[in-house]
Amino acid sequence: MDVFDILDRLVAFPSVAGKPNGDIAGWIEAYLAKHATQVTLLPGPEGDRSNLFATIGPCDVPGYILSGHMDVVPASEPQWSSSPFALRKEGERLYGRGTTDMKGFLAAVLAAVPTLAALRLARPIHFAFSYDEEVGCRGVPHLIARLPELCAKPLGVIVGEPSGLRAVRGHKGKAAARLMINGRSGHSSRPDLGLNAIHAMAGALSGAVSEAERLTNGPFDPDFEPPYSSLQAGVVAGGHQVNIIPDTCTLDLEARAVPGVDPASLLAPVKARAEALAAQGFRVEWKPMSAYPALSLPQDAALAALLRELTGEVPLAAVSYGTEAGLYQDAGFDAIICGPGDIDRAHKPDEYILASELAACQRLTEALGARCAA
Repeated sequence: MDVFDILDRLVAFPSVAGKPNGDIAGWIEAYLAKHATQVTLLPGPEGDRSNLFATIGPCDVPGYILSGHMDVVPASEPQWSSSPFALRKEGERLYGRGTTDMKGFLAAVLAAVPTLAALRLARPIHFAFSYDEEVGCRGVPHLIARLPELCAKPLGVIVGEPSGLRAVRGHKGKAAARLMINGRSGHSSRPDLGLNAIHAMAGALSGAVSEAERLTNGPFDPDFEPPYSSLQAGVVAGGHQVNIIPDTCTLDLEARAVPGVDPASLLAPVKARAEALAAQGFRVEWKPMSAYPALSLPQDAALAALLRELTGEVPLAAVSYGTEAGLYQDAGFDAIICGPGDIDRAHKPDEYILASELAACQRLTEALGARCAA
């Protein structure tokens, strides 16, 4: 199978985040097993989805991990020109959900497997494919926890998120949470007998806006746009109709932090302000939704030098989006981003990747294999 055949099969699996993924994980496992690679499916605690880890070469020698996620965001937008889960080719463009984010990367590295398997690798190349990245990097921590039993400590992790095949050394960390305020319902003509959850939420929302404004004063990191941490309210929901006192209101928040700042700490002032509402009779719930740390690989790191040699370009200092790379770094592994495609095409109708981008990623993977060969 060539890279286009593989991408066609991968796109056909509607592996939306948060759903069972046995079909796509099982297909990749079977494909890799044909090439005498060591493959392990790693079921997550949910029971219906798994991470996958595979190795070409010796497990007990430090090598490199190629990391990607098998899940995609939903494809319910009406603007799709064709079925999002059927690969469509028009010239250089290959359309389908996940082509750029990030089944294109998976297809390219899988297409390189026969070449890698034919080499006598002195250092191994591992594949680490995760689930539920698109809903907060929920699957990969379980994979990372198993790495000590699966391989020697790697020399580096290459996360293949779309970067135009230019390596990237950094990204911000992120934390997201849902605040739920429960009051007491009643007729709007007697507000004195109820507890208006929307009014109560207004105070917490005001606090979030104030925190967002405060963060614009720094600390600063010039590698990022914007160069400071940020906080935003993304979703507010509450109430039933205008003449009913709303007894519930929810607020979804996210914070993005420059390296050196704990993203969860940026949400703490909002959490404290909301919890103070309990004194007024409201029931307050705070539910963390997702979190991952920032990535900050030093400019002089050996992994950065390797990617500079393989790509022919100096790695970028940082990007605005987040990845699983920060979690690998937090676990003690050097990590860097480098994958085919453009992030601006992701999460949109008619998502696509270029055939030339897939071919270039396959060549880069094979070049890495040549570096690892005896």
